[in-house]
Amino acid sequence: MARPFVRPLAEAAAGAAVFAVTHTVLAGAGTGVSLPREVKALMVLAALALLVVRRRRPALSLLGTGALLGALSSLGMLMAVIAYTAARQLPGARRRAVLLLSASAVTVCSAALSAPYEGLGSLRYGLTIGAVVAGLTVLVPGLAGASAGQQDRLVAALRERSETAEEASRIQERTRIAAEMHDLVGHRLSLISLHTGGLEMALRGQPRDLRESAAQVRQTTRDAMRELREVLGVLGPLSRDTGTDALTDATGTRADIGALVAESRAGGVAVTLHWSGPDTDVREARVRRAVHRVVREGLTNVHRYAAGAPVSVVVTHTGELAVVRITNGPRAEGHPAAPHGTGRGLTALRERVALLGGTLDAAPRPDGGYTLTARIPATPTDPARPSTDPGRPAGAGGAADPGRPGGARGAADPAGPGAPSPVPASAPSDPAAPGLPRTGAALLRRLGQGATALLGMAGVGAMLILGLRLADDLRLSHDYAPPEPPRLGMSRSAAERAGAVDHELSRAAAAGREPPRPAGTTDCVYPYSYDTSGPNSIELTRYCFSGDVLTGIDRFDVPLAPGRETRSTP
Repeated sequence: MARPFVRPLAEAAAGAAVFAVTHTVLAGAGTGVSLPREVKALMVLAALALLVVRRRRPALSLLGTGALLGALSSLGMLMAVIAYTAARQLPGARRRAVLLLSASAVTVCSAALSAPYEGLGSLRYGLTIGAVVAGLTVLVPGLAGASAGQQDRLVAALRERSETAEEASRIQERTRIAAEMHDLVGHRLSLISLHTGGLEMALRGQPRDLRESAAQVRQTTRDAMRELREVLGVLGPLSRDTGTDALTDATGTRADIGALVAESRAGGVAVTLHWSGPDTDVREARVRRAVHRVVREGLTNVHRYAAGAPVSVVVTHTGELAVVRITNGPRAEGHPAAPHGTGRGLTALRERVALLGGTLDAAPRPDGGYTLTARIPATPTDPARPSTDPGRPAGAGGAADPGRPGGARGAADPAGPGAPSPVPASAPSDPAAPGLPRTGAALLRRLGQGATALLGMAGVGAMLILGLRLADDLRLSHDYAPPEPPRLGMSRSAAERAGAVDHELSRAAAAGREPPRPAGTTDCVYPYSYDTSGPNSIELTRYCFSGDVLTGIDRFDVPLAPGRETRSTP
């Protein structure tokens, strides 16, 4: 047998078993319906077909089973399963409410129309039965299914959010690695290239082998710089920094900037430093980092794209602002030209400064040089601002255009290198107990779901039986009418049901004291009487029959024995 038919057949078989149990229990409780066997069989087959297609056609399944349920209350458990499934998979709250209320209305109308036909009672009784069955097998399971569906959608949303956060965490880690390579390796490679260029110029009068070796080292350094930019582009956008853990207490201070300038001077670059205002050692680490990055990346790009050009670094620190200005002249003659950069490093540096509430301006000079100016607030205004700007492309490594000293990248990151990547605070995908194998956890979860389903169905079944019995009791109490009192011409059986039943003591008391019997009387009966006509007498009633017809009703007083007192009956 084809595999796609296994599940529908299994569901149909399970539904038939549930119906059989429900029908047997309801019949034993005296709440069954009197429909022909063939009609019941057709209704059950239709309900099983609707049960199988409940996931693909929830509205049709729910409304169709509601029409059948009103006429055959034994389908209540199947209706509960269909209502639960339909309400669980329908996403819209309004659509669920309309469908459940419509199915309930169909059930009530079907029960009201079928009750007189089946001989169960009046139209009012049918409405009562329909309301009970619809409330217990449509609304209650439907509300439970809606709650479960909402939980499923919430779990799916949380799982998607967790996966998104995990992906973002991986991107952040790749970005951190790219930032480390750019900051730590790129600067050193630029210094090596600068020293190698100076060495090559110094070896112009030396043997050819030495000059070629120096040129080969410089070319290898340039190739390494190009490959580094390609690797950074693969790892991800340089939109984050390496974190405060990579800083020292001297990072971004006057001594640190002086050390950067000294390194460039050692490589043959004419750099001057002018510091105005107090030191930045009292500022936050991210402010000092920004000052450090601007100066270092500016000098790095001078090494790459303006070799031999004079450079001036001016830092002006006040109580509210730290202004860093790096100005370089055009590339000196005799130095090899560097390839053009992508310009994304300058964009990333601008984003870094903007995160702190500052601004960064970069513009070429008339003489072919370049000026980079960063204005960094001493106290950042928005420390929680995100690290990327949707309207602006993030830096992806590499350097700025030739002559630009602004080839920096990235923005500040609260986590330093080596710090663990942020882990999304999300629930695990498997809610089973930790430490269990995956198959064991799945088995326990399935067993728990099955036990919950069985308990729910048992509860619905118990409430259904109780509700139907209560409706029957209400019908009996509503349809009850006091018996008609005996009257002349009534048949003997009707008179007996009305209370004309002979009593031995009343017959003995009437002996010799009763009035003459009507003509044609065949026999008389004397019911027991509590009625007293005086302190020493009791009133008896005699019913005389002629054949099977009541022909005489006589009331007379009978004295009591002396010394006996009569008591009024309550």
